[in-house]
Amino acid sequence: MDKRALDLTNGAAGNAGGWLGALLVAAVATDQSGVIVRWDRAAQELLGYPSRDVVGRHISDLLHPGADRSLGRSLWERAVTGRGVTGAVTAWHQDGHPVELEIWATPVPERTRGGTTVLVFVADAPSARAIRGSSAVWDGLFARSPVGIAVFDTELRFLRVNPALEAMNGLAEAAHVGRRLVEVLPDVNAADMEVAMRQVLDTGEPILDFRRVGRTPADPDHDHVWSCSYVRLEDPDGRPIGVTATLIDITTQQEAEIEAEAGRRRLALINEATSRIGTSLDLERTAQELADAAVPDLADAVTVDVLDCLAASGDLGPGLVGGTVLRRVGRAPLTGSAITTTLAPLGRTLGFPAAAPYTQALAQRRPYLVAHMDEEAIAPAARHSAAPAQLLELGVHSFMMVPLLARGVVLGLATFYRSRPLGPFTEGDSALACELAARAAVCVDNARLYHREHDTALVLQRSMLPQHITPPPGLQVAHRYLPASDVNEVGGDWYDVIRLTDGKAALAIGDVMGHGTSAAAVMGRLSAAVRALARLDLEPEELLRQLEAALLDLAEPMLATFCYAVLDPADGHCRITRAGHPPPVLVPPGGTARLLDLPAGVPLGVGGTPFTTTDLTLRPGSLLLLYTDGLVEARGSDIDDRLNELTHLLSRPSPSLDRLCDTLVTHLVPASADDDIALLAAKTEP
Repeated sequence: MDKRALDLTNGAAGNAGGWLGALLVAAVATDQSGVIVRWDRAAQELLGYPSRDVVGRHISDLLHPGADRSLGRSLWERAVTGRGVTGAVTAWHQDGHPVELEIWATPVPERTRGGTTVLVFVADAPSARAIRGSSAVWDGLFARSPVGIAVFDTELRFLRVNPALEAMNGLAEAAHVGRRLVEVLPDVNAADMEVAMRQVLDTGEPILDFRRVGRTPADPDHDHVWSCSYVRLEDPDGRPIGVTATLIDITTQQEAEIEAEAGRRRLALINEATSRIGTSLDLERTAQELADAAVPDLADAVTVDVLDCLAASGDLGPGLVGGTVLRRVGRAPLTGSAITTTLAPLGRTLGFPAAAPYTQALAQRRPYLVAHMDEEAIAPAARHSAAPAQLLELGVHSFMMVPLLARGVVLGLATFYRSRPLGPFTEGDSALACELAARAAVCVDNARLYHREHDTALVLQRSMLPQHITPPPGLQVAHRYLPASDVNEVGGDWYDVIRLTDGKAALAIGDVMGHGTSAAAVMGRLSAAVRALARLDLEPEELLRQLEAALLDLAEPMLATFCYAVLDPADGHCRITRAGHPPPVLVPPGGTARLLDLPAGVPLGVGGTPFTTTDLTLRPGSLLLLYTDGLVEARGSDIDDRLNELTHLLSRPSPSLDRLCDTLVTHLVPASADDDIALLAAKTEP
């Protein structure tokens, strides 16, 4: 046989693909009689004989002594006649042990010298059977696996793809083989995939869960996501011979993960907004909190508008039949945004006719969503304002309006703008915006109700306080009342000075325990009762018992602290009774103020405890101060320290009682009051 042909054959056997390339295969040549004429290194590795010991010998001499040598001769006789043969024989290794071999023999005619040479491939039989078994498993897996499988050579050209990958790519195997990924699937991130496979070839480290994204001929109208894993293929010597890739379509799973992540983000935003929106009962602040909560997680810019009548007076107005007038009360971001700079500023009043989208969104009480803004989409709004066209030029590509609804009432709306490449607003975004708007709307409505109830309670309380106080001769009086700043604290403090028939004066001050209009109403009943009972010239303790009976007649029991003094300016005689009220302060002329040590008693409405009256004599020019607890109680301050501060201020000279009252309020209540404050100062004339 020609040496060059034999060398080529040897190389082909050694470098063959598939299972043959992984198996040590020896190439042996004999003449037509079976005499060995060629013996390669692989044959020496299999049987241990060097070439010089076997060339020239009959090939049957290498069989095991116990083997049927006639079988070997018959195989060669058939091979010489032109038929290739295969079989299994037992040979004798040079070191004396048997070796089971598989052989493949085929005749090769000699063109130059005539005759026939038999080319024999020899391999270890157990190894061949093992490889054939694994190959069968691989072939079955490759053909039946639902996972897409591809084999690439070292140049990253397709060598083989399985049916599952053909279905994923929408292309037959023939359209893949011999071509690179960027040529076969240009609409996926093929370049990134090839970088990953090249890394696997270079390092030998597998890459798992690399994402292929894009479209294939199998579904050219929709994007898909695949999870890819790459593993390097190696020959028995560890040299890279290619890459195998497995692919799983995870589009549905990915969409579910994206939706779940979006849901988590929405929930986080709602949770954060819950803590940020409605921190006060101020309408403008609540609107700004809504705008700030939505930027930038939901939108790039947000405006919040409420009905102008609501912002101005707390009323809801006549309705939306003839259009609407809104006032801008919230905007985010406040600075640094071309979008919000283009829009109307805070405080601006905006009028819209009945046909305008703003009015329609309010009238229909549902979100107004423009997912993709273009000239056609903004046409309805552009008829009423130039702002939509300007926003389009600034890159706003999606926007939505969401009405502010609370307790079935429309209060205004919030508008959301998106300009970043995040995609358009979706129905999920609209639902999230509605959640935020609903939260803000309830807070805005609470603010509206707060102002209404606060004003009602304040008007009620002021109407029940004495409008004109006329003290008897010889007595000067001054008084102050400060309502609380919070609606929950309005309503229970009052004072009165009642001129009696014998020249005496009844001084009364009280505090109904409770808040709002109900406390103010009870306060009115008690103050009226005090005026009526005082004119009956009842003893102080008897008057308090009658007041307590009046409280017990109420449908809902109430408590009240009360201090009552009957003072005769002529001789300074004073009778004082307390019912759980703070102690009065006495300031003698030119002396130091002190708290009167009187029996405290229990609040009216507790019952079962008698009241005690204390008799005092006030020198001419003495000052008696009655007050409610709001004057001396403050968060974070000790009550004794506050009382000491009160007596210290009263000990200072003051030009008048009015100036003294102003001084007390200024120093003891520097900020807005947490509770109602009433004080009554009475001074006997020298």
